Order: sequence, then C-alpha cells, then structure tokens
Amino acid sequence: MNIWQVDFYKRPSPNDSEVVWELLACDRAGTVICNETCPQSQANAQWVAAQLQQVAGNTLPDCIQVFRPQSLGILTLVGEQLNVPIEATRRTLALKRELEKRGEIQLKKPPPQALPDRLWGDSWRFVTLPAGELIETFRDRAIPILHTPEDLNPLTLGIASATPIPGIIIYGGRQSMQLARWLQEAQPVAINYIPTVAEESGGLVLEAGLVDRWILVTFEDRDVAQAAQGYNQRLKASQGLHFCLVQPDDSGITDTGFWLLQEDR
Repeated sequence: MNIWQVDFYKRPSPNDSEVVWELLACDRAGTVICNETCPQSQANAQWVAAQLQQVAGNTLPDCIQVFRPQSLGILTLVGEQLNVPIEATRRTLALKRELEKRGEIQLKKPPPQALPDRLWGDSWRFVTLPAGELIETFRDRAIPILHTPEDLNPLTLGIASATPIPGIIIYGGRQSMQLARWLQEAQPVAINYIPTVAEESGGLVLEAGLVDRWILVTFEDRDVAQAAQGYNQRLKASQGLHFCLVQPDDSGITDTGFWLLQEDR
C-alpha cells in the first residue's frame, strides 16, 4: 500500500506576531513528499487538500496516517475531500523521525487514568515466547479478538527467531470477554513498566489510542518489580515488540484476545 504519514501543526515564526502552520508529509521510508507553510488565515482543510493533491498528481495515497490529535479534525476533512481513508495511529515512526530532525516538540503525555475496576481480571503474569513461535502459536487458534499487524511481525522487523519476546497474560475470569472488547476499542499500543524511585515497586501503564494512558496494575512486591525490570530489559532486545494475551483462566485451553504491541516511539 502507498501510505503517507501527515502532520499539520503550528510552529514558531521569525515574526512573533504571526502564526505559521506547517504541513509535512512523508512516506513510510521517510522520504519527504510535501513540506509547505501557510499563515493562520489559510490554515484549513481546503489549503491542505490542495497542497497534497498538487504533489500527488494522479497518484493519491491509499491511506493517510495521522498521529497528532490536534490535526486529526482538519486531516479527516482533507481525507473526505481527496477520497482517501484517514488512519489515526501513533505508529508514524518515519514522520516522527523527520519532526525530531527539525527540533519539533513531540506530544505531551497526559497522566494515566485508573482502569475501571469492573474490567480487570482475576490475575496476571509476565511471560515470554521465542520470536519464531510468536505468530504461529496463535495463528490457528480460535481467538475472538486477534490483532497481529504485518508490520509488527517479528520476521518483518528482522528479529532473530530465538529472541525472547516479552508479554503479559491477563486472566480475566468472567470479565475476560468484556476486558478484551474494551482493549480492542481502546486501540492498545504498548504496555510500559513504570518504576518508582526505589525500583522495588511500580506499575504497568497501557498506552492506547493517540494519547490515552491507563493504569493496568500497581504493585509493591520486590519480586514482581524484578520481573518487571526483566520485562523492560527484554523490550530493548526485541525492538520494543511485546504482546498482551487475555485468557479466562490459566488452563491454556481458551484464549479471548491477543495483541502484538510495540513501544511508542
């Protein structure tokens, strides 16, 4: 697919009295396709659509990916005008790299919210699976909710088959399907370990949607904290790839939901 990653944002201008907007678009390889600026008076969907149409010619992208919530509204209108689907996603690595080169400030993360008690399961634990078995293990199972995008396949990422991929299993009990459906709607991105200063306790935070953050669990057990640190170390060796598996119990017979995730970068 021909996918563009697009951002439209305010940026500082030489004249402080003037607000300047910048349109930046690149492909997934990081090639800049469009880089234009306009004054506040022209910052609308019509202007953005005209710029993208001009550089696209007769070859519009199959999809436009957007990571910034503040630009999603305008770019959604642009997608309607150009008849191009808009995908709201944090996974715009090429675009974010280009923004970093330009010294643009990334999004500020809001404090995480508490997960509703009614959603949490009976228990949870850290696990690992070899990269070479990660997809095959779940591909043929009858899992109601299965999210394994091709760009997160360990083979696609070039991860050696013996590399341990860290993950988290949540035993949902009677709430298993309710939790899995909620997770799917929340659009999970990553599950991060957040240590305390002493690193003898901490918690797990779910990064979801564009900027949503949820506290999955907190703990004050030294052994659990050490396991969480091991989870964190494995993320560095797996290019941030990890997974979340929801099961009703620890029998291993039934799976409710499975998601491939990757650290937000």
